Amino acid sequence: MNESPGVVDLLGVLAYAELSAFARMTEDAAVLAPSLADQAALSELAVAEYAHFRLLRDRLSELGADPEQAMSPFAPALDAWHTQTKPGDWLQALVKAYVGVGIALDFYREAAGHLDPSIGKLVDEVLADEGRSEFAVDRVRAGLRADPTAAGRLALWARRLVGEALSQSQQVAAARPELARLLIEAAPDDQAEISRLFARLTEAHNKRMAALGL
Repeated sequence: MNESPGVVDLLGVLAYAELSAFARMTEDAAVLAPSLADQAALSELAVAEYAHFRLLRDRLSELGADPEQAMSPFAPALDAWHTQTKPGDWLQALVKAYVGVGIALDFYREAAGHLDPSIGKLVDEVLADEGRSEFAVDRVRAGLRADPTAAGRLALWARRLVGEALSQSQQVAAARPELARLLIEAAPDDQAEISRLFARLTEAHNKRMAALGL
């Protein structure tokens, strides 16, 4: 295997993120969707997540890495995030799928920006939106038109999602230094680069909140 441990870590965390997103979206579709149409739409997005997982699993195997071993270091942190951010209703599930998952994927996209183009292309394919944003924005905006008082509650929920996501991301980066190195461009002051990274993540989050009308 010629790739650095950081590459295997990145593909491993992404693979588990996609696998766990598939499982959670499937559950939310079955339990929280208010209509069969919504259940079918979210299930389709879950299927896309599973397809992304398969791409990552296959690439890890091509690199000579064991997919399960590559994913396992990240399972506790991602499982903890899902447990701590279990949605209580349909609108919360949509905000999580758009805002919470979105900022996590931004984190991985930043890391992929410093990799070989072939790996970067795979990560871009895996992080493709697949209609998640449009679906979530349309449904949340409709929900807010029906109940404008939900805006404050959902804004607080989104803030919690992002706080938990950033906390888990920092823990993962601290535990996996090879992965953390992918996030930091060559600079004399690493702390300053980290600050710029989180500023970019925050800016992208603010744009998503504006799209939702929150």
